[in-house]
Amino acid sequence: MRCLQAFHGSGATGIGAAGVGAAGVGKTRTGVALAAALLLTPAWALDLRQAYEAAQENDASIRASRAGAAAAHEKLPQARALRLPNLSFNAGANRNSLKTTSETFFGPRTSSNAYNSNTQALVLRQPIYRPYLSAQEDQARAQVAGADATLENDEQSLVLRVSEAYFDALLARMQRDLIAAQKLAYATQLDAATKGFKAGSGMRTDIDEAQARVDMSLAQELEAAQNVEFTRQRLAVLVGKPFGELADLDIASFRPQPPTPASLAEWIAQAEAANPQLRSLQAQVDTAAKEIEKANAGHKPTLDAVAGWARSDSDTVTNVNTVYNQKYVGLQLSVPLFAGGYVSSTVRQAVADQERARESLEAARRDLGVKVYEQYRAMTEGILRVGALAQAVRSAEQALQSSRKSFTAGARTTVDVLNAEQQRTLAARDLAQARYLYLLSRIRLQALAGNDRWANVDQANASLIAP
Repeated sequence: MRCLQAFHGSGATGIGAAGVGAAGVGKTRTGVALAAALLLTPAWALDLRQAYEAAQENDASIRASRAGAAAAHEKLPQARALRLPNLSFNAGANRNSLKTTSETFFGPRTSSNAYNSNTQALVLRQPIYRPYLSAQEDQARAQVAGADATLENDEQSLVLRVSEAYFDALLARMQRDLIAAQKLAYATQLDAATKGFKAGSGMRTDIDEAQARVDMSLAQELEAAQNVEFTRQRLAVLVGKPFGELADLDIASFRPQPPTPASLAEWIAQAEAANPQLRSLQAQVDTAAKEIEKANAGHKPTLDAVAGWARSDSDTVTNVNTVYNQKYVGLQLSVPLFAGGYVSSTVRQAVADQERARESLEAARRDLGVKVYEQYRAMTEGILRVGALAQAVRSAEQALQSSRKSFTAGARTTVDVLNAEQQRTLAARDLAQARYLYLLSRIRLQALAGNDRWANVDQANASLIAP
């Protein structure tokens, strides 16, 4: 009974921890509406590559990531624009009213004047020496590189999300089929126990034990069916459309292979060089370094080339109806002297931000090494686990056949046969789960190392067989 309870308790738990519970059911109204819309769309067969292609087009998270990367790319042309010539035109027209009061020998005297005035100015400015703008352009390049790395990291995360949802759905379907087969075997054993009891060769406890197993399998079957629907719906939301059959693992040709290269140190070195999350954090360090340069530029002078034309008409009350035309070309130098300590404070702030980014990068690098080790070991040990469980399935099958023959001969009880049936089911479930975990570990290891995600998907998809 302990093994049965263990199997029953794991029925709603998939590879990606996709359990059915209040958190799974309590989705937002938007998710419910999307689910309803998906059910009204014609279904289609699906393999892992097709699922990833559909998620690329329909997943809202990855579309948001692409939009964010596109927005970040605009920082570079904006920074470059500040170093190019700037041309501006200003114009103004005023109606002036001047009232003047003056003291005279005869007392205060007031006079009023009203006149129009207008001005126009065209100014061309070309920055020659502005350290702030140079640092800002370099910072924009780092920000664009960081945005590209972040997008790549999100793309790799989508591969993992789709793969986990896909294999969860396969595992849930397999568990449902195993439980259905187990229920049929229990029903057969119940029928045999009933006939034996009526013939006088069996005991009532055999019937009760078999009936209890049948009843338990019915409850497990309902739970497994619910888990199948949940995992399929989770995958359907990712791909943005409903689907029919899923391509399952080609067991006949499935041969788990060790990681290539075989050295863990090489995988860690490759991950440190190409992992998109590390590249994104490195870009943040570079961005923070350029922020220090921008802050230090507050202490430095700036030099611009300036050319302009200005026209003014009736500029003052003493120049009514007088027009001035002015043209000028020259250099404009600005030297900062004292800003109350503001510039020094921004420098200290930028240095602290750079230190924070550098330490975050180091923490992520160390964590990446642990993750690579974990997935590398999961692959290498997964090969051994798949082999051991395949042997366990064969042994459990042989034990079941022997128990059935011994039961027919009267040397075994119904409980022995039921336990052997349950042990075979558990071994088959564990073997399937080990195969899927091996495939997921390989996908995760490739993603951590920053390898091509399409090649990663195709490699896993090659292990599947068309429905």
